Amino acid sequence: MRNSLRILTAVALMMVMATAMLLGGCSGSTSSSTTPADTSSTPAASTNQSTFKIGLTQFATHPAADSGRQGFVDALKAAGFVEGQNVTYDYQNPESDSAMGNTIAKKFVDEKVDIIFSFGTGVSQAAVNATKGTSIPVLFCGVTDPVNAGLIKDFNHVDENVTGTSDMIEISSDLDLIKQMVPDLKKLGTLYNASEQNSIVLNDKLKAAAEPLGITVVEKTVASSADVQMAAQSLVGQVDAVWIGTDNTVVSGLSALIKVTQDNKIPFFPSDSPSVQAGGIACLGFDYYDIGYQTGEMAVKILKGTPATQVPAELGKKFSYTVNTKSAEIYGVTIPQEILDRATTKYNE
Repeated sequence: MRNSLRILTAVALMMVMATAMLLGGCSGSTSSSTTPADTSSTPAASTNQSTFKIGLTQFATHPAADSGRQGFVDALKAAGFVEGQNVTYDYQNPESDSAMGNTIAKKFVDEKVDIIFSFGTGVSQAAVNATKGTSIPVLFCGVTDPVNAGLIKDFNHVDENVTGTSDMIEISSDLDLIKQMVPDLKKLGTLYNASEQNSIVLNDKLKAAAEPLGITVVEKTVASSADVQMAAQSLVGQVDAVWIGTDNTVVSGLSALIKVTQDNKIPFFPSDSPSVQAGGIACLGFDYYDIGYQTGEMAVKILKGTPATQVPAELGKKFSYTVNTKSAEIYGVTIPQEILDRATTKYNE
């Protein structure tokens, strides 16, 4: 009888201990689920997809393209798409090699990226061609005339999975700026790549705007950045100043152009802020970081569920004066005080 009582007592104790262990385990699971959430200052993106992969490409290494790409990434980060958390980037640069640009675009398609960001006309054309028949949106940036370049039919681009920002500049304002510093301007030199559709459009606009002002445009074409020095040299003694548009080939060989114009005291006026910083005198144009950021804001809409077909293409929104007072001194021209006062970016280097 005593043995039976001992056995029953032992069984009861074992049951009590097992119950306590079970309750303790449940209690531990509850506490682990109450770990505080990350309180990072970057807002979380509201999407149904956990991670996105974005392909980034640009025509070549250049300050304008680099700034545009950084602006794009920063716009996504501000909206909660943070690299390493919910977005990854695959950055590929063909360095002005069109065949490589096509290869990169196909690589992005094979990897099934969620969006392709392309800075420049050639790489954007490659991306659009590679994504035909797929659902991958292309966001172009730094493309002067996306319609003539064949990227979109119009800025509303209904039924086209392509959108982005244009950096079309106000050429008449550029000519007015130049004449304020070169008042006796009669012949204006320019360089461009005749195989780049955007450059052809700008060159035609330049001649149309110059004619009423009695200015003759002396144009030289280049096929690669290696041709820039020789083309620039051929303008020496033929022109009163040199202007270039947003031609990717020419800006890739910008240092050679600046050297020729500075050595021969031919005032040089580019169309973008980085080229002014590199040695141009002044421009009324875009900060490409802003254009990249603007494109990034469009990408955010797409990542959050708006079809690219419903995101119209846009013109760059922010024009501003950029001046380089050191360059003006080298070229022997005076930047009017009014322009200096209105300039949002001033370089003295």
